[in-house]
Amino acid sequence: MKKALVLEGGGYRSVFTAGVLDVLMEHGIYDFASVWGVSAGALCATSYVSRQIGRTIRIMLSFRDDRRLMSFFSLATTGNITGGDFLYHTVQDELDPCDVETFNSNPTRMFAVASDVVFGSPRYFEINRLPDDVEKIRASSSLPLVSTAVTIDGHRYLDGGTTDSVPLEAALGIGGVPDDVKEYEPADRAVVVLTRQRDYVKGEQLERLARLSRRYKEYPLYTEALGTRAKRYMEQRERIWELERGGKAFVFAPAAPVTIATTEHDGWPMLDLYLQGRRAAAERLDALLDFLR
Repeated sequence: MKKALVLEGGGYRSVFTAGVLDVLMEHGIYDFASVWGVSAGALCATSYVSRQIGRTIRIMLSFRDDRRLMSFFSLATTGNITGGDFLYHTVQDELDPCDVETFNSNPTRMFAVASDVVFGSPRYFEINRLPDDVEKIRASSSLPLVSTAVTIDGHRYLDGGTTDSVPLEAALGIGGVPDDVKEYEPADRAVVVLTRQRDYVKGEQLERLARLSRRYKEYPLYTEALGTRAKRYMEQRERIWELERGGKAFVFAPAAPVTIATTEHDGWPMLDLYLQGRRAAAERLDALLDFLR
């Protein structure tokens, strides 16, 4: 039975995901054929595939006050609210390096979801080798309006959350395997980590601002995707609950609303949310193991 791990994005909210994954790694739970990450979820997926317990929360806590990581200073000086070169090269390669040897030798397949700006559709990048494919992770994490598009093979990409926030259906092959995912056998079931509580209702503040700015007026399909994102996201969550009830998905989600700011600098809310993720995984560990078996 093939199993997948699916990780929603959410900036600093993904410290919840980091807590869940650290508990899984501490218990040697690595039996996933594929890992799918969106935006910050892709960053969490990287440390999971490289089997580095504690790395994600360590990076977020250690560099939360460094304006090169995530700040309006970074936005003003680089065009990206999440510091591109600092996070994806300086941190990734030098300050808290990814264990690329372990990552590259791991047979688990990793996919990072980005949004094609021209077609307004998701692109499922396979991360085969690091650091070679780090720009694909960067593309997945480049938020609209506050990031520059990442160009890969002549195509421009932004944050994957706009077009597929939680790629559970792609992992399970529901509706068919995505065309850009080669030689992939759909998973039979999946573990999903969300970064919003179960009763969350999505607004569209950032998407509305992005459309009103007319920054993407030359990309009508992407503009349309921004306009329909909230509705599609809520519909997607309903399908996740249906798959959970049907035994195809095992879902972790925060128990209460998450209030961490996009440019959070206070370490206590991050640590608290990380510990919430750890508790959620520890309390349901037996149920998770039964699901995976």
